[in-house]
Amino acid sequence: MIKVFSKLAQGLAKTKAGLISGIAQVIKGRRIDENVLDELEELLILSDIGVGTVQIIMEDLRVRLRREDVLDEQQVIAILKQELVTLLQQTTPLSDDEITAKPLVVSIVGVNGTGKTTTIGKLANYYQQNGARVLLAAADTFRAAATDQLTIWANRAGVEIVHNQPGADPAAVAYDALQAAIARNIDILLVDTAGRLHTKSNLMAELTKIHKVLSKLLPGAPHEVFLVLDATTGQNGLSQAKQFLQTVRVTGIVLTKLDGTAKGGIVIPIIKELGLPVRFVGIGEKIEDLATFDAQAFVEALFQ
Repeated sequence: MIKVFSKLAQGLAKTKAGLISGIAQVIKGRRIDENVLDELEELLILSDIGVGTVQIIMEDLRVRLRREDVLDEQQVIAILKQELVTLLQQTTPLSDDEITAKPLVVSIVGVNGTGKTTTIGKLANYYQQNGARVLLAAADTFRAAATDQLTIWANRAGVEIVHNQPGADPAAVAYDALQAAIARNIDILLVDTAGRLHTKSNLMAELTKIHKVLSKLLPGAPHEVFLVLDATTGQNGLSQAKQFLQTVRVTGIVLTKLDGTAKGGIVIPIIKELGLPVRFVGIGEKIEDLATFDAQAFVEALFQ
């Protein structure tokens, strides 16, 4: 846990350098009044936390200021931390004990370039390190290098993979992989999917077809649908998520490249506006650089 917290703190370094340093500059050594709160509000909005979220936080600060007349720097930080933790805990994913399906089928969706294939490799490693037998399904058959890339990650994680020829029917690959998972007594099947087809409607239709085929073979599958978002894209990632939600039942977000952005605050509007839990965060390039998301740990690492 200490190692994970340390990696998370390192991964949030750019966000801390921007957001937290900015907060310190606004409030340090100053009497907290309405002018200071206005400056703080502007800073938070620019950090990609989201206007609605910022309004909630600032309203609480203004209520406290009216009630107590004087707030110091430490009180403001404490209020910010508590508000963020409360907001980030609004959605709670299922615990491992609540998910009893075997194999557990997890569909991984998202546009190309978000780190989707890398994330699948990291997830495979995470689950295997936690004692599960994992199988990968290379159902992104439209991108020539996708299967090769996923095979490399499967080898790194030490797990099996089911694939077909480039251009094969993705739903057929997913079906074959699920059959194999059942026959081999696999615990978790991770299904890669296409991230870009000719049009958005084609992409969504293909995802719908894959999920329909999986559910026919195993009722309830896919049990989880993880949407991979790139933290460096900020509000654009939020727009991507809303497009997927129009068609696909998403159960959680995997936020990648958190170590590469100064706007890690995007975690907050993702949870608040989409009503979805962030399940994992990518905090580096190595196969083990994937952490389960914990609201308290995230906020503490942010303000450390």
